[in-house]
Amino acid sequence: MKHVLLLFTDQQRKDTIAALGNPVIQTPNLDALARDSVVFENAFTPSPVCVPARFSLFSGQYCARTGCNTNSRQYVYQGDGFYSEFTKDGYQTCAIGKMHHVVAPYDSMGFEKRYTQEEIPKASDDFAREIHEKYPHIFDIHGMRSEMYYVPQVAQLPAEDHPTQWIGDKSVNYIENCDPDKPMFLVSSFIHPHPPFNPPAPWNKLYRDDPPAPFAPAPEDLEQYWDLITDRCSCKRLMMSEQDVLRMKNFYYACVSFVDYQVGRIIKALKDKGMYEDTLILYTADHGDMMGDYHATGKRTMMDSSCRIPFVMHYPGVAPQVRTDVCSLVDVAPTMLSYAGIPYDPTEFDGIDLFGGQTHTHVFSQYGCGDNGVYMVTDGQNKLVYHASGDRYYLFETTPAERDVYDPENPTVLVLKPLLDAYRASEQNKSETSTDGETYSKRHPHYAGRKDQPLFHDEEIARIPEGYRIDL
Repeated sequence: MKHVLLLFTDQQRKDTIAALGNPVIQTPNLDALARDSVVFENAFTPSPVCVPARFSLFSGQYCARTGCNTNSRQYVYQGDGFYSEFTKDGYQTCAIGKMHHVVAPYDSMGFEKRYTQEEIPKASDDFAREIHEKYPHIFDIHGMRSEMYYVPQVAQLPAEDHPTQWIGDKSVNYIENCDPDKPMFLVSSFIHPHPPFNPPAPWNKLYRDDPPAPFAPAPEDLEQYWDLITDRCSCKRLMMSEQDVLRMKNFYYACVSFVDYQVGRIIKALKDKGMYEDTLILYTADHGDMMGDYHATGKRTMMDSSCRIPFVMHYPGVAPQVRTDVCSLVDVAPTMLSYAGIPYDPTEFDGIDLFGGQTHTHVFSQYGCGDNGVYMVTDGQNKLVYHASGDRYYLFETTPAERDVYDPENPTVLVLKPLLDAYRASEQNKSETSTDGETYSKRHPHYAGRKDQPLFHDEEIARIPEGYRIDL
């Protein structure tokens, strides 16, 4: 019996697992998984922002082909996605948590069952409904957004009702009650460590004694790369000091550790059920977070902190190892379908079966399109980036990227530039789309550009006595 488990996080950097070289972070369960898995050292997101990265995961296609390249609802992809193929093949299928699906956030997405928990919930959101019934006085169920978006904060919910714990609970329950005579495909998708960074008490205190450094080394001529980093989430615009970034990183790490705890519970449930040895388990994320590197926070950039992702796969029958060939989220669909023995048309995917004897020579990433697009191609070591609004190429030959060495006659450029130009020329959707939150950022220049949760808007206003004003 072949089972498949996708453990997915949001905005988690590649360098946030202790077994992969982080000397500070506490991730005992991910460490154990890594020791029993194939670790892909050079995994990149197809887009350094939530919606297009997840749409590329769903479709197995790059943004140039799906037409989805920002957190907008625009796309040209017409397929059904790969999740439904498991259901059609007789698998018991379930998705738990954040999917952030561009087509319809609360539809089935091809799964038999969904337990929904979206970052900005609607009335049908399972987690929001359960929590608000239990705690009617709590409105910021995922932490306070807006001016607190990048400000570390303790969760208003206790650990046992925290959204991360809810994903763990639902996942464990599903595994315990699944039909042992049928194969299982489960997606457990966590909102954390996406901001707001609000771990539950006392997890928020994990990193007081051994805090991570606030800033990674940045180029001396950082301003030369600012177009690639963007001003939207610069620490300067957000008025964040090095001490502010240090606190933020501490709470970000705490969010990762609380996810790690749930991963341990989920894997234990598999082992208790006798399913672990037959389960392909992939732990990965949609994109990373600058987390103070290059004096910025957030994502939406091709710098390593934002575009590199963890990619750890327990593949039954394959010995633990570290692989350095480059890979992407577009490879998830063909790899999982191949493991399950579900037939598919390889031309439908831009990705490959990572255990099928092939390897990539390069992968792509994209944010935005047309004159506002940023495009990247990498072989895992060298990274060529094109910034359309500045009509400029950048070449980085080190990790992390520290110095632009672009020269049109550079042998690496001569190899990568035709690939990147061909990718840009293949775009299926070149219409300009607005990125989320820009208007709000202009209204509140020191905010991150997010609004409050709208679901409990009326109830929240009703709590304010007459004579007072509130801006929601």
